[in-house]
Amino acid sequence: MSTSPQNYQIRVFYEDTDAGGIVYYANYLKFFERARTEWLRELGINQSIFLQQNIGFVVRKVTTDYLASAKLDNLLTVKSEIRQLKRSSMVFFQQIVDQDQKLICQAEVVVVCVDLSKAKPCATPEPILGVLKRVS
Repeated sequence: MSTSPQNYQIRVFYEDTDAGGIVYYANYLKFFERARTEWLRELGINQSIFLQQNIGFVVRKVTTDYLASAKLDNLLTVKSEIRQLKRSSMVFFQQIVDQDQKLICQAEVVVVCVDLSKAKPCATPEPILGVLKRVS
C-alpha cells in the first residue's frame, strides 16, 4: 500500500502545450487531478462505485503557484500528500517537478465529499476515510 507522499509521472504531450511548446497553465490542474485519482485507485478506492451510491468528491478550492514552465516532452512527477483530513473534506498538497527535480508548480487543493443527490457536503464513507487516515 502507498504511503504519503505519492508520486505519479506524466509525459508532456503536444496537446498539453501552447503554440510555443509550453504547458498551458490550466493543464497543471488536470495533472494534479490525475495524480489524486490514480493515488485513490492505487489505494483500492474505486470512485465509480461511490458514484453509483451518489457519493462524489468535488474540488472546493485550489491555490496554485506557478514557478517555472514545463515544456513539450518533459517527464514530470506529481508529488501528492494529504495535509489535512476531516470528516467531509481533505486538503492535498501537490507539487510538479521536472526530470531534473526543478519545481514547476505547486498547489493546495481542498476536496469535499458530496451527496450528489442533494448537492450537499456529507461525511466521507468510512472505507475511504480509514484508508486515507493510514496514508496521511
